[in-house]
Amino acid sequence: MGRLIIEQIVSADGSAQDADGGMNHVPSTVDDGGCDVDQRARLADVEAVVLGANTYRLFSGHWPQVTEDQDLLASILNTRPKHVVSNSLTEAPWGAFAPATVERGDGVATIRRLKAHYSGEIVLWGSLTLAAGLFDAGEVDVLRLRIVPTLAGGRRTFTTPDLGVRRLELVESRAYSGGQIVVKYALPQ
Repeated sequence: MGRLIIEQIVSADGSAQDADGGMNHVPSTVDDGGCDVDQRARLADVEAVVLGANTYRLFSGHWPQVTEDQDLLASILNTRPKHVVSNSLTEAPWGAFAPATVERGDGVATIRRLKAHYSGEIVLWGSLTLAAGLFDAGEVDVLRLRIVPTLAGGRRTFTTPDLGVRRLELVESRAYSGGQIVVKYALPQ
């Protein structure tokens, strides 16, 4: 059975999106102090990527054009199977790479099916509405936050009223010289 990892890049004030809905709070020119090298090692175990429709649109407009020389994560993102949870998309091309599979219907049911299909890690990036529903349904196994040294004042990562209080188990944390911090939590089932 696969494990679902929700991974978010967040500002120090907990925003996953800027006030305009973008990701300008993620510094692209700051020395990450080796954070991307570690991220590539973490992603080596990922069997599949899940995205919501909005995150798919953002990612598919960027990642298929990026080479590994430009970003260490490009080859992993471009070659892993991708699933887009959407009832509005009919196709999900990914540049010259294999297209993502559009998963229609209920997001929770889709994740349960994908967890039964894959035996390793499944990562969900962005996709805040989908992530909130998966937390509410108890389908999240791991939460990994990459905290960047900015304040964004935008949409918070978790805004679901049904989430309640959940205790998390700290599995790993690491601070990088560029000011980023990565924390990994397990969610007790």
